[in-house]
Order: sequence, then structure tokens, then C-alpha cells
Amino acid sequence: MSVYLKHFGLKKEPFSIVPDSKFLYPSYRHRQAVAHLKYGLDREGGFIVLTGEVGTGKTTLTKTLIEHLPPNVRVGYILNSKLKESDLFASICKELSIRFRKNSNLSFSKQCTDAIYDDLLETHSQGLKTLIVIEEAQNLDDEILESLRLLSNLETSSNKLLHILLVGQPELIRKLEQNNLRQLNQRVVSRFHLLPLQNNEVKDYITYRLKQGGTNRELFGNRACKQIYRLTKGVPRLINLICHQALLGMYSENKHTASTELIREACKEALGAQITGTTNKWLVNLSLLLASLIVLVIATKEKHELSFDSFINEESQNILEVDTADNEAINQSLDSEKNENKSINPSNSSVKSNPLKSLFLIWGFEVGDAFTNEEFENLASRFGLKLENETNILFKTIENLNRPGVVHLMDENSILSSSLLVEIGEESVVLMNGKSTNEMELDVFIQNWTGSFNYLWKPEPNFTSLQLGDENQEGLSWLQDQLFKINNEREFLITGGRFTKAVYNEVIELQKKNNIEQDGIVGQQTLMLINQLTNTAIPTLTKESYR
Repeated sequence: MSVYLKHFGLKKEPFSIVPDSKFLYPSYRHRQAVAHLKYGLDREGGFIVLTGEVGTGKTTLTKTLIEHLPPNVRVGYILNSKLKESDLFASICKELSIRFRKNSNLSFSKQCTDAIYDDLLETHSQGLKTLIVIEEAQNLDDEILESLRLLSNLETSSNKLLHILLVGQPELIRKLEQNNLRQLNQRVVSRFHLLPLQNNEVKDYITYRLKQGGTNRELFGNRACKQIYRLTKGVPRLINLICHQALLGMYSENKHTASTELIREACKEALGAQITGTTNKWLVNLSLLLASLIVLVIATKEKHELSFDSFINEESQNILEVDTADNEAINQSLDSEKNENKSINPSNSSVKSNPLKSLFLIWGFEVGDAFTNEEFENLASRFGLKLENETNILFKTIENLNRPGVVHLMDENSILSSSLLVEIGEESVVLMNGKSTNEMELDVFIQNWTGSFNYLWKPEPNFTSLQLGDENQEGLSWLQDQLFKINNEREFLITGGRFTKAVYNEVIELQKKNNIEQDGIVGQQTLMLINQLTNTAIPTLTKESYR
């Protein structure tokens, strides 16, 4: 542990190379990247690609995602990408705890593939998903990537059985664009590229990490942060290295704020730049300070012995570890949240970053911050609503549901964005972002829409469904009351508490008149239709009140 902690009122090293999810700054870009990864996992199998320059936080982002996966997702984590095909399959089997009997009549790769397939079928039957993560994927040979594509072909009659997350540097993007890998590239269901921080994000990032470390002091002012950006170009790993070294420098000189000169010296120390014609005064000051501490300890005859060599070695090791930090271990840094997208009004950034909050507001409920789907589902339940999350549906389904909902759109650069769909017209749709709305041509929307849809609806308490032959006195009474509200000229049917053929025919007629599936079942879609026909306060996509 660094000697400067007490000096700055810190409890933890704010720029430590030890991974710690508490230091992950939940920036707009970070949430956007997580949305891409989660979106890919929600699809039925395929490849997910996460790329970024060295030091932008790919590995930490991946590990954080894995830590927060639901229990029905198991993960095989492959760190070494420079493997032969047989070794890669063996590593996958080891990570997923797959065992198999050796068969001399089959190649080792074939034995592994068969074992993996059998295991995936078994886990799929148990309701489990399987994710394989491969780090430094830009190092994979083309033949290995093709083998992974073939492995991803494993499927049942209706579902893919495997998700594969490729994490790598920008070279991976160019590799996948090769003509011989076009089949794999077409299997990518979601991709995201992490970028360094912008100039106006660096200070918030540093402040957040210091706060997580235990202090609210402003140790790095505006000029220092701008200097750090110029020296690092916003790469989080380099920011961490320089800030750690700067704290050592401030401690050795008994300072509490970093000057631009001190930042330049920290850069030379942390990044190994040559120092011309000068002596590193920090090491001199730090050595004198440490020596003074040792003399003080000896002079006061403390009971606990202190080895000067071990003390110096400990601090030297701290500096050495930072200078020679493992390329992925320091990826705690993530992008800052401020002004990432210029189209975002700062006052509406929280709504923009999560349009589900706007969806609740349309229903008349103002909710606070929630970050997981489970949290939003709990909020919905509290208000007597239900949050549904659909994937791979047709646009016709949205029309039939006729409820506002969150949609994900993929632009020509494969950048995923979320908006609230509030209206459907004959040739266009209306999308809400924050407090503003914009109109989009229907053809453009359908072309860019990913097929996902998150919406709210109001279920009837203690009501599930009704179909031909069911006996449910209370349910039939409620249904007849609703049908009278829709058509007060209808005849009352004597059913004896049974869902008779006469009731069935009336439900079929209602479904037919409103262009929804005509199955005669009073299920979710028919219940939603009854809701909107009997309650004008129910938000629908056919209203124009959201403009």
C-alpha cells in the first residue's frame, strides 16, 4: 500500500493496478458498451465484438459484465489467444468443465467439438446460456476464427446454443473485414468500439476515482487535468499511471495540488520519457523522507522493528509495478459521462441514457435512477404494471401491441442507440429522446431497428388467461363486464362460469375487428386490447399527444 494514502486522506489507492469494480466510472460510453454486450447476449447465439485501443478498458469492462451476468449464463474465459485449434478447444472444455472419453478413431479437435455440442445441448435443456470470451482476439489466426464460426453453428431445431465474445484491438475490425471471414462477420449480432476520453471528461474521471479512494479533495485542478489529457490523449491507462506517479510526487514534496510542471515530471517517470540535464528530485526527496521516517522510528524505540531495506523495496516495488503494469490489469479506467453526445441536452442526459424513465413518465409515474432490467421490473410491479422485454419480433407485433416502448436502432456505423417509440403513423414514426421528439420515415426505422422492444402494460390483478372450456366464475364475470363497456348493446351471456362457445365467438369477433391474432384466447394481447378500449388513459402508439 502506498505511503501517500494518509497524506491525502485516502483509504485506497485511487489509481491502483488492482482491478476493483468500485472504481468503474459509469459513463455514457460505458453504459452504451454494456448495452451492446447485453443486447448481443439477449440474441439467440452468435458473435459479439468489443474492440478498442490499448488501455481503453476493454478487459475491465468485460470482467465487470461477467460479474453481473444472471445466474443462468455460464462463462468460459480464454486469456491466451495464441493457440492452435486443438489447444483452443481444449481450453474451452476446461473452462466449461467439460469431460470426454478419448477416442483414437477421432481427431482431438473432433472429440472436443462433439463433447462441447453434447454439453451445450444438456445445459440448454436446463435453461442455461453459454458464453465464451476470448481476449486479444486480434491475434487469432484466420483458421481459428473459421473454426469458431463452425462451433457457433451448433444449434437445436430452433435456437443457437452458443455466444462468443471477441475482445481485441482495432486490428480485429480489419481482420473481420477480410473476404475469407465474411461469413463470420455476418454472424456478429452486436459490436462496439471503445474510444479514449475526451478533454472535458478527464477531470470528472479523476475526481470520481479519488472519491472512490476516500477523498473529496481537488488534487488535480483544471490546468493539471488539461495537461494530463495532452500527455495521454485521453487513454485511461496512461491517465492512471501519471496520476499515481503525481500523487507520489506531491507526497514527496508535501504538496496537496498538482501543478502542470509536476504532471510533466510524473509523465516522464510513469511513461519512461528521457529526462534531459536534470536529476529526478522526487526520488531524492522521497528517499530523504523515508530515511527520516526510519530515523524517527529508531529514535523513538518503537516496539515493532522496521527493516530499512524492506521498506525501501516495498515502495520501489510499488513504483516498479506501476511502471511495468500488466497491459490489462490496470483497465479500471472507463469513459466519463459529460457531453459525450452533442445532441444530448445535459439537463436530460439521465433520461437520454435510459429512455425507460421516460416510458414510466408517459404512464404517469416519475421514477428515480435504476440501472438494471430487474430494478425496472420491480418498479413496474410496484405501480401495478408489467415490463415486457421482447427480442427478434416483427414490426407488425409492435403495431398489434400498440404501446409506447424502448427500441434500439443500429446506424450505418454499427453504433447502437436507444429511443422511446411514442407514435406510429402511416409513413413515419415518432421517437422521443429526453424531452424532445423527432420524426423518422417508417422504412428507415424498420431498416435500422434491431427487433427489440421494451414496453409496459397494465395486467388485471389475479387474472391470467381464459380460453374455451375454462371454468372461472370470477374471470368470466370480469370479462363480460369489460365486453359491455366496449359494446353496451351486446347481449348478456349465461355461461355458468364456463368459457363457452358463445363467449369464444365474441372474443374472436373482438380480435378480428381490431386486427390482432384471432385465437379466441383472452391472453396478454387481448387483455391489452381490452385495457385500451375501456380506459382512455392507457398510453398507445396511435395517439398524437406526445408531440
